[in-house]
Amino acid sequence: MDRSRGGRTAAPDPLAATEAWFLQHGLAYFVPEQRRHAREALRPRRFLPLAVLTVVVALAGGVAIAWLSDQLTAAPALLLTIGVLGAAAYALTALRTRPIVVWALRRGVGSLRTLLPMMSRALPLLLLFVTFLFVNAEAWQLSASLSTGTLWLVVLLFSLLAVAFLLVRLPEEVDRTDDDVDDDFLLRACDGTPLEAECRALVEDPGADPAAYATVAGFERWNLVLVLVVMQAVQVLLLAATVLVFFLVFGGLVMDIKVQYAWTGIEEGQIRNLPYLDQVSVPLFQVSLFLAAFSNLYLTVSTVTDETYREQFFGSVLREMERAVGVRAVYLALRDRLR
Repeated sequence: MDRSRGGRTAAPDPLAATEAWFLQHGLAYFVPEQRRHAREALRPRRFLPLAVLTVVVALAGGVAIAWLSDQLTAAPALLLTIGVLGAAAYALTALRTRPIVVWALRRGVGSLRTLLPMMSRALPLLLLFVTFLFVNAEAWQLSASLSTGTLWLVVLLFSLLAVAFLLVRLPEEVDRTDDDVDDDFLLRACDGTPLEAECRALVEDPGADPAAYATVAGFERWNLVLVLVVMQAVQVLLLAATVLVFFLVFGGLVMDIKVQYAWTGIEEGQIRNLPYLDQVSVPLFQVSLFLAAFSNLYLTVSTVTDETYREQFFGSVLREMERAVGVRAVYLALRDRLR
């Protein structure tokens, strides 16, 4: 325990305590040291060699798998997969995003208790719409005609489109939050945090204006966006997985093998089942996976643009973001005052 020379316990440093609080709540880029390391990692001399190595490995793997499987589309699918995994690994390590992602994943998994209400809102209309595609011969013909590499590539493209949409739209949520900051906002945000007392003192000080520090930009803005993306991805993927399981079970019950031959155009005796799943044929899995990937994209767009779903998916997350914005504003105001 730190003590002063007179034997008294030293007062805790509110700035250091707040930085520890930031790290515990998935706000790593709110800490100056973490931002500095991330900026260093983005310098070309740091990431370009690893990027080139990743591309070389991906190209070699893509050519090898395309040659071995005799499926040309397997090459770009593997290239995209290795590229995404390499970028994710670099972000988690060199860019110091691990605390952000871990907190967001825990928060997303912790929201599983709200999955049933979300399902009751989002799934019925979605299943009604997608089921019409499922009981459609053209959808079966399209899905059954896709090679493994092509289906893999289609699922990746749907997923990347969903992430790209979130990266474009979610910064608007951050901007909307920091536009509403006032003294009452700051007091609510700092309640129960290491800056609770300092916030009240700054708000009561006529010469201080902590709300002027509310605008979030740069790495800190993308910190909040990343939290939203990860949490949204967890929830939407759970719903998409539910759609996949539903169609596998539904198709296994109602889709007779003769109907599958007629709808897919596959010759008699050529339809195979998945290993250990006698009721699930390969074409059934392909069409179910295709529709689940499409549902993933549909749900991603709907939960951001449709007010019916937006509050259900984002309500608690936006409250966490408001607290982060408020605590950051007070932290910056206090740091400037103590300089």
